[in-house]
Amino acid sequence: MKHVVSVSLGSALRNKTIKVQIAGEEIVIERIGTGGDIKKAAGIIRDLDGKVDAFGLGGCDLGMTVNGKYYPLHSVKKIADFAKITPLTDGGGLKNTLESKTAFYLEQQLGELLQKNGRRVLLVNAVSRWGMAKSFTDAGYTCIYGDFMFSLGIPIPVRSEKGILLAVSLLLPLVTRLPFRWIYPVGDAEEKHIEKYARFYLEASVIAGDCLYIRQHLPENLNGKIIVTNTTTEEDIDVFTKCGVSHILTTTPVFDGRTFGTNVMEAIIHALSGKKTLLSETELNQWIEKLKLEPQIRQLN
Repeated sequence: MKHVVSVSLGSALRNKTIKVQIAGEEIVIERIGTGGDIKKAAGIIRDLDGKVDAFGLGGCDLGMTVNGKYYPLHSVKKIADFAKITPLTDGGGLKNTLESKTAFYLEQQLGELLQKNGRRVLLVNAVSRWGMAKSFTDAGYTCIYGDFMFSLGIPIPVRSEKGILLAVSLLLPLVTRLPFRWIYPVGDAEEKHIEKYARFYLEASVIAGDCLYIRQHLPENLNGKIIVTNTTTEEDIDVFTKCGVSHILTTTPVFDGRTFGTNVMEAIIHALSGKKTLLSETELNQWIEKLKLEPQIRQLN
């Protein structure tokens, strides 16, 4: 039996432990939230290092890969140093592989609906999910990049790939040195909801990105919209259903009523592989094909 632990800077309210069967192996998946406490997260990883098969680091990123360039997130990268024996991943590999097929899969399944409603997407955090964002630009979607609004609280939408890449080159080296809680909802901040930016939600036919980012400013009425995300709970699904969302696409599989983050799925792949070092993108793609991982669509309304 394999044991995968996701240590998250997110709220403990989302903690869960389940057993699943994948590729003939029984795997225990455990999520431990630390409410934004980096020292506590580091301590858990230190204490469990060598005792579990793989770590996922959730509720944060060790860094972001945008247009082929990696930007380390300095406030949290030291957490990884405590995993000296057990492989640790933040899910970045799957964000650049599995999630890069998101728009293609959406078109396959809901192309007729998208043709009717228009191919316009609000990307709430394009920079930290560049594989997903690039899939929409490559598929010809009209994109609203919401990173300034949803990550920094600055009410400035960016409406071109050239514009967001310019912002990345100028600002990301500085932003990645900020305390993580300044740019990502952690702990109690995950539960706060302040309706904002409704015009941009309503302008789009698809709202895509991290579930917490999507929910933090969610309007009451999203009739007919499509949500593309992951790390969803049953409560998240209830919220989206009540808002009138027509479909939800999750980029990772559903286990026991919820989808875990890319960090968990990538950690599962590492546990199954038995390797003590991180897998390359080629190896990840081989495992994605072997496990037949693909996004899942659910109709809500």
